[in-house]
Amino acid sequence: METFKEKFRNRYHLSEADVQTLLSHMEEVHFKKKEVIVHEGARNTNLYLIKEGIWRGHYLKDGVDTTIWFASEGEAAFSVWGYVDNSHSLISIETMSASTAYCISRAAINELYSISTGLANLGRHLMEHQLLTTENWLISSGSPRAKERYLTLIKETPELLQYVPLKYIASYLWVTPQSLSRIRAGIQ
Repeated sequence: METFKEKFRNRYHLSEADVQTLLSHMEEVHFKKKEVIVHEGARNTNLYLIKEGIWRGHYLKDGVDTTIWFASEGEAAFSVWGYVDNSHSLISIETMSASTAYCISRAAINELYSISTGLANLGRHLMEHQLLTTENWLISSGSPRAKERYLTLIKETPELLQYVPLKYIASYLWVTPQSLSRIRAGIQ
């Protein structure tokens, strides 16, 4: 089984040395289940590397809570607005389970980018991954095949079912909780 370091290294195309350098500059932090790490409307410029746990990014509009991404072990999580632009976040980031992560400020990681080509490429890979995740979410929202979207999500991240309430999974899939229940019943 891959460790979170291996998952992170493989996902973002880093050498073992670059991962070790990055982790040596990060602080280990712990979060409780349902803890909000980034509040919508607040500024948070930190980059987090998830060692254990599942997180979700979401926003609230007109009373509707919409999930736009999930992140788990070996993935980076951050507010794009704070990380890139030092501005207020348009989303909230919250833990779905008790979590351990590594944290580094925008200023500190920018210093690392200046001393390591491998870590500078991490910044590019983070944005590429964020863009692909967002585009996949947007494209799948127009898909009439909610069942296929659900099966893909669970295949890629099976631990979601263990830690994430179905209403958040339904929101991510752009379906109602009732529709998701029907999909799940049809599969079992």
